[in-house]
Amino acid sequence: MSVVNVYSFLADAVVLAHLAYVAFVVGGLGAILLGICLRWRWVKNYWFRIVHLLMIAVVVAESLCGVICPMTDWESILREKAGHPIEQSGFVARWAHDLLFVDLTPEQMTIYYVLFGVAVLLTFVLAPPRRPWRKRP
Repeated sequence: MSVVNVYSFLADAVVLAHLAYVAFVVGGLGAILLGICLRWRWVKNYWFRIVHLLMIAVVVAESLCGVICPMTDWESILREKAGHPIEQSGFVARWAHDLLFVDLTPEQMTIYYVLFGVAVLLTFVLAPPRRPWRKRP
């Protein structure tokens, strides 16, 4: 495998990791809301909920501070080192990239991130997770 192919492979891997991150945050909120309605016990798992909250908190903080997502930067750097524009990535990476990057201004994205973060925070208030150190009634 040539160095160019390694960079291209790594860039594709970063896109897929980025997509997995987004899927966990978005899908996690959907699962939490559905689980609250259907009384699924697992959606009250403390560690799942803390990780979920922290993941969206990182996105919101980066956006409010005007920081570009590190995964986006890593992908760009790796594509540049491979000598390929994003359009020349593999099919799955191209598809994942198109899902991740929408045509909105940074200000609009910040508003959406903050609103999403508030929604996640509200689930903590309205349906708090079970604390593992507390005994069950």
